[in-house]
Amino acid sequence: MAQPKSTYRLQIRRDFDLDAAAGVTRYLRDLGVSWAYLSPLLRATEGSDHGYDVVDPSMVDPVRGGSAGLERFAAAARAAGLGILIDIVPNHMGISQPGQNPWWWDVLTRGRDSRYAEAFDIDWEYGAGRIRVPILGAGLDDVITAGDVVIEPGATVAGAHGIVRFYGEHTLPLASDSIPFPVVGLGSAALDDPEVIRQILDAQHWEAVFWRREAAELNYRRFFAVTTLAGVRVEIPWVFDESHAEVLRWLREGLADGIRVDHPDGLLDPGGYLERLAAATGHAYVLVEKILEHGEELAGWWETDGTTGYDALALIDRVLIDPRGEAPLNALETRLRGGDAPAYPDLIHETKRMIADTIQGAEVARLVRELPAASTTGPVDASQATDAIAELLASFPVYRSYLPAGREHLDLAAAEATVRRPDLAEAIAGLVPVLADPSLEVARRFQQTTGPVMAKGVEDTAFYRYTRLGSLTEVGADPSVFSLSVDGFHRAQAARQASWPIAMTTLSTHDTKRGEDVRARLDVLSEMPQRWSDVLLDLTRRASTGNGPFDNLLYQAIIGSWPVSRDRLHAYAEKASREAAESTGWWDPDAAFEARMHAVVDAVFDDAVVNAGVTDFVAEVEPAGWSNGLSAKLLQLTSPGVPDVYQGSELWETSLVDPDNRRPVDFDERARLLKALDEGFPRGELPTVDASGAAKLLVTSRALRLRRERSELFTRYTPMTVVGEASDHAVAFDRGGALTVATRLPVGLQRRGGWAETVLLRHSGATTDALTGRRYEGSTLRIADVLATYPVALLVAEGGIA
Repeated sequence: MAQPKSTYRLQIRRDFDLDAAAGVTRYLRDLGVSWAYLSPLLRATEGSDHGYDVVDPSMVDPVRGGSAGLERFAAAARAAGLGILIDIVPNHMGISQPGQNPWWWDVLTRGRDSRYAEAFDIDWEYGAGRIRVPILGAGLDDVITAGDVVIEPGATVAGAHGIVRFYGEHTLPLASDSIPFPVVGLGSAALDDPEVIRQILDAQHWEAVFWRREAAELNYRRFFAVTTLAGVRVEIPWVFDESHAEVLRWLREGLADGIRVDHPDGLLDPGGYLERLAAATGHAYVLVEKILEHGEELAGWWETDGTTGYDALALIDRVLIDPRGEAPLNALETRLRGGDAPAYPDLIHETKRMIADTIQGAEVARLVRELPAASTTGPVDASQATDAIAELLASFPVYRSYLPAGREHLDLAAAEATVRRPDLAEAIAGLVPVLADPSLEVARRFQQTTGPVMAKGVEDTAFYRYTRLGSLTEVGADPSVFSLSVDGFHRAQAARQASWPIAMTTLSTHDTKRGEDVRARLDVLSEMPQRWSDVLLDLTRRASTGNGPFDNLLYQAIIGSWPVSRDRLHAYAEKASREAAESTGWWDPDAAFEARMHAVVDAVFDDAVVNAGVTDFVAEVEPAGWSNGLSAKLLQLTSPGVPDVYQGSELWETSLVDPDNRRPVDFDERARLLKALDEGFPRGELPTVDASGAAKLLVTSRALRLRRERSELFTRYTPMTVVGEASDHAVAFDRGGALTVATRLPVGLQRRGGWAETVLLRHSGATTDALTGRRYEGSTLRIADVLATYPVALLVAEGGIA
């Protein structure tokens, strides 16, 4: 099995297609990358930048370059010595434009008689044989009366016998014989008659409904709460075969070497899917986008090489956070709230329960419909069952179980739910044996529902409410775990080396809430919590939303990403506030709050006092943020696993939440800067640590090249000993010949006057720092000497420099 030594993620879209990607393969080679890692390539909804809304799995998206473009990219990659990893989306398909999705269009046209009817997870009985399509801005009668429905019986589209247009933008197919009278010669007024329109619409295999009904009444499984992404049943053999034929061709014909599987937890049987995929690919390199909760282990029986690395991200972030900042930042949060903040378990229970009761209401209702007539303790009243299932979902401690494995998670959820809701104790006791029985449909479906409740309730809601330190609230992390000791970091990395040595590691992705260097800068706040408290209170006296915790979140985003454009901050503020769903929301935005919120963003640019407060504080924390950024990068690039560099993050990565993190990347600038580094290095012309990011590019390129050219130096994980008064400020480990030294808590280090006589103990012998070219001998090295130029060093036995 081919496997990468590192990867570099590229977002393929119309404005950066496969030919554009081919154009950067030489740069990736020069950077030191082993494999190129591409976002989804199958045909997606027109205009999609991310590609996760696949509409046709049988072809490479023409907009992204098509099959010919993939062949050209593969040829360029091979010429540059690169392998290829490609992201795939087995869980769902895009249906926002039904006419673009042949499978969905056929189901809408033919209903249960469509051969694709079983490919989608549709509850036909609940919909009385019809698929509910929530596209209307009002009730159907009002839409008809307003003239927002146009029936075109003569239009022939993909096998349909005519079409219906709503608002001129939503197009749905007419079923055969669904106009029960001759159209030829019929006056056009007849098709304008509300009764005639209603009669025709009632005869379709779909039912257009008011969009607000989707949360409670939708009758098909979707991705999280995204109604325009319909769940696909890849557990059915022919659905797997047809949805993966093109992907398997890529591997068979040498156009790809490995696969990244998006959201496997949405599948009915992730383990079974991975087993089938391994057999079909000849056991190619496969990664899964699996979110592990704190302390959770990846299922050892899955046929995968590991996760996409959020678990590694959380470790690196926390070892750079000062534990002494926790209490003062908690105190700040209490002051901003005007009282004690809720304990994190209580907060996420509240937000998860809100999700179960609202945007996951249709899924909960389906679980209730799937319940057997009687549980082990007797019948369960439907309303009680709804309440009890929602409570179990809100209490579930991980994304999901994989029955028969994971029964303990259900038992923990039941115990917590019973404590929180003793009035539901009997109903919960009756449900547990049912939900633990993998032979039952309701138990299997419950496992597919816990993940969306967790994702939407925690990452997409609670993370925008829990604001004490923004770098803690990242995908796959537990923000109640404030920091990690160096010893704890070493133990975790040793375990990764032993269990998942070729899993991916990451610092930034298309899904991270903040770019890696935003988080690195925010980590500095843990070292100066009182100073941050004073600055924040000064800023909010001048410009505030009226919501103290949200002010904290917003100003941290501003500080972390500065300098940043006004438009980017306005977009972030809107998304963050609506996701938090406290002062405003997606369904019912609060215009007054949002006006105050946008006024805060404008004040950062237009109010001289606020602008000075922001810029002065950024200047104060920026050097320490750069130190953290370089440390985080080297730790990630040299730790156990396959490091991924998200596009552009070889320079400072100060993006905010998507779509901000999918902005275009200037590869010409990076190639020019890398060439300058290579021409200047080894004459001693080392870049300084400054806003250009050249020092980060140096760290990234030298570490990637070393991993690619001297992989034998990265075969184990041995914590190294640092002794002396500043020893707590260093993280050092030997990977089998490549020795990493990184600085942590740089503000505290400066306060104590530097490294003094702190030393690194190691094996004797001549080594060279891959970053500076400096040579060291002896078994005891002064850290002040090793880190004289940069806050990081990568020591390699002579002869090992790439």
